[in-house]
Amino acid sequence: MSTNDGEQLRKDIVRVLRTIHDPEIPVNIYDLGLIYDIEFASNGAVQILMTLTSPACPVAGMLVAQVQDKVKSMDAVSDANVELVWDPPWTVDRMSDAARLELNLEPGEAPRIGGPQYFNIKPPPK
Repeated sequence: MSTNDGEQLRKDIVRVLRTIHDPEIPVNIYDLGLIYDIEFASNGAVQILMTLTSPACPVAGMLVAQVQDKVKSMDAVSDANVELVWDPPWTVDRMSDAARLELNLEPGEAPRIGGPQYFNIKPPPK
């Protein structure tokens, strides 16, 4: 696989990963910073290291399977293996600027995950 082919495959994999969303956070898993590494061999085998926002994530199995299935279904990919890792732990610093903007987060502020969302809404002036 040439360098150009490898760069294109990486871009294509990232494009596919950006179609997968954590159901509790309306941002794709790539921009959320859940993908730690993408490696691929000349035979088209892909290895992905990923994490989740929390070890208690109720959709852990579903997200890992979805990443593996979508990447493996790509024409240039012969096989895909996804490894779920916890070290280093995910932090909001891994989020892209686009993800922060989409979630309207200030630097260092964590996204609200699950549960009720509270907003500071002031009553209209009298």
